Amino acid sequence: MSFPRILLYGTIILFGAMGSFALIKRLKGSREAIEQAAEISQDEKERELLKQVAALPKTPVASFTEIKIAPPAPLEPVEEEDFPACNRMQQLFSTGPHKLPIVETITYTSNVPWLKGRPAWLADYSNYYNTSCHFIARSLNKKLDYFSQKVFPGSKFNVFSKDKKIQFYLLLDLSRRKMGLYYIDLDTNERVLLKTYLVGAGKLDEKRLSGSLTPLGKFSLANKIAVYKPGDIGFFQEKRVEMIQVFGTRWIPFKEELEGTTGRAKGFGIHGAPWLKDKETEGYLENRDCIGKYDSGGCIRLLQEDVEELASIVMTKPAVIEIVRNFRTARLPGVEKGEPQHK
Repeated sequence: MSFPRILLYGTIILFGAMGSFALIKRLKGSREAIEQAAEISQDEKERELLKQVAALPKTPVASFTEIKIAPPAPLEPVEEEDFPACNRMQQLFSTGPHKLPIVETITYTSNVPWLKGRPAWLADYSNYYNTSCHFIARSLNKKLDYFSQKVFPGSKFNVFSKDKKIQFYLLLDLSRRKMGLYYIDLDTNERVLLKTYLVGAGKLDEKRLSGSLTPLGKFSLANKIAVYKPGDIGFFQEKRVEMIQVFGTRWIPFKEELEGTTGRAKGFGIHGAPWLKDKETEGYLENRDCIGKYDSGGCIRLLQEDVEELASIVMTKPAVIEIVRNFRTARLPGVEKGEPQHK
């Protein structure tokens, strides 16, 4: 190859390399310029965002410890429809023609086919018909007498029908301090309101879900019911007391929690109004003024005649109590039958 040609090729290669180098440098500079522009743009965005935040109004933000959960609304008298009023006790205890279908009238005789070897007494009728002696005595005596059991051949009294499978259901409306006693016919799924009672309830406590010392929910009732009279001594809150001064004449304890309860069953129940010492006569007076008020330690209080009546009915049958703030929210079993019969 001649020298001029070599010189020509070398010149071409040299200028080509210089051009490539210049192009690479130019591209690198463009990329750096783009990255720098992006950084400047990002910085401008951050500065703009900080300006916007700084322009926001200075409102304090509550800390975790400052956030408070509102307590449940206090229990107050309600203006809406009242708890249904009813009293069907006459149909339950009377031996007349207008009895309720869950009872039947028995004519007393000491000779019965279901007992061999000895005469039958009222206690035997009580066991056979699964009806308390107190219930039979009330029907037999035709008055509020739950103890006298003097019977003669031909004496008539009511018992619960053996062919009826029933349970009793109590619904307590804390806002109204009223409690309904229902019977549920488990075979027909019918529900009948027997009586509405005015009650005393637990003291108001806005920290409780119920608004009261009385818990909400469904509880079963125990069938071991205590009967008290003046002079009966027992222990209450680790102190020896005359029981009638705390529980009145009857004590129906809660047995166990069933559904939606806000408290334990233990320690709660239904009992009579406390009896107070009369300083003048040294006898006792029932504190009837506590009924219809929030005044107890959580138990449900009834007048003497009401708690004795209730105890005689639920003593030998399964019974449940549902406690609600408003009876409209209750979930009663069965289908309502018949219109309430007023006093």
